[in-house]
Amino acid sequence: MGKATSDWGNELEHWLKPFLDRLGHKTRQRMCPLYVAGLIGPGERKSVQPMAERFAVTNYDQLHHFIADGVWDATALETELFIQADRLVGGKDAVLVIDDTAMPKKGERSVGVAAQYASALGKTANCQTLVSLTLARREVPVMIALRLFLPESWTSDAARLKRAGVPVEYRTPRSKPEIALAEIDRAIAAGVRFGCVLADAGYGLSAPFRQGLTARGLAWAVGIPRHQKVYPVDVKLIWPVAARGRPRKRFIPDILSKPAEDMLAGSKWQTVSWRDGTKGRLKARFAAIRVRIADGPPQRIKDKGQQHLPGEEAWLIGEHRTSGEKKYYLANLPAAADLRTLAATIKSRWICEQAHQQAKEELGLDHFEGRSWQGLHRHALMTMIAYAFLQQRRLAQAGRKKKNQRTSASAELAGRAPRHRQSHSSSANSAMPLLHETNP
Repeated sequence: MGKATSDWGNELEHWLKPFLDRLGHKTRQRMCPLYVAGLIGPGERKSVQPMAERFAVTNYDQLHHFIADGVWDATALETELFIQADRLVGGKDAVLVIDDTAMPKKGERSVGVAAQYASALGKTANCQTLVSLTLARREVPVMIALRLFLPESWTSDAARLKRAGVPVEYRTPRSKPEIALAEIDRAIAAGVRFGCVLADAGYGLSAPFRQGLTARGLAWAVGIPRHQKVYPVDVKLIWPVAARGRPRKRFIPDILSKPAEDMLAGSKWQTVSWRDGTKGRLKARFAAIRVRIADGPPQRIKDKGQQHLPGEEAWLIGEHRTSGEKKYYLANLPAAADLRTLAATIKSRWICEQAHQQAKEELGLDHFEGRSWQGLHRHALMTMIAYAFLQQRRLAQAGRKKKNQRTSASAELAGRAPRHRQSHSSSANSAMPLLHETNP
């Protein structure tokens, strides 16, 4: 790996082997470790030229060709990333977090760049937006998909799409929820295991997104706007009585839907703590009731105009934060779920924001300087592979630490009298903490 060789260089080469096997070509097999090592290694800028300079100037053309112009299909490496991520953190207790991340960008030639809302900046800015999937378990995230969202200013301009090398299959307009569902399908097809899908209100407000998750047999918990309409869980469909004219041919609900915040207004709120933070236990006030979501077919109801009929039964959950902020959520978790389980599931979503921040600050996710669709997605893929490697290394180190703690505890046990064995076993278990990231 040239100048990038370090104490972790050989470990990276070994870990990348299944990815390199899928690349096939010898030059690509040589460039991939260089690129990933460049993202991980020192240096403030993680675009091609400064990374090449840190290795050897003569590598620039080959490294640039590998990421921007080389004729190779990223699908095989994306599939391998799914496999490796599942091996690291997949399982029934894992969550799949759907979100997007914005990358500020100057000019108008870079693929997908437009004036759009950037959540990281809290305002509208000229940027590119990537829809992301993050697999996480026990607060250890691994990003598994990053797919560019194309605004209408791009999908309506065929020449612009062609110039940026956008594949034909991605040139039609797709919403962020539609992109997310397509990426979820790819993850499922690759065998990625998770117990619940999480998303913020940007996705949760989409009825087709929620319904798409349910149709796939997935558990989900998503944010919603406070004005999302819901019905009481015991709502009934009745035949309307016509005051005049023809008899009505369709059922209507016996009660009108309400905004989520109004439905929860009279509920009992409880303080719930869901995990440890850097400043103690994290807690807020929550309330939850079973409802029917107002996302069924639209229908005219009396003099109220078009209303959505009752749809799926779900949990409506409200959160009052200590800051005074109020948030609302829907979840199709079992009716027997308790409030703490609902709260802990919802609050698991934060881990993806940390992954985005680390990928940008440590690995240069937003440093790519090319303009093409292919180059951007390959750079994002290499960033995710680098991130997965670092998480693998972190988990391995934690495993060695636990093993050493067990070995030390066993040695201490052997030197103690039998009457102390039970109490020491308890303290040994408490000395084996779960993996934690720095809390936001």
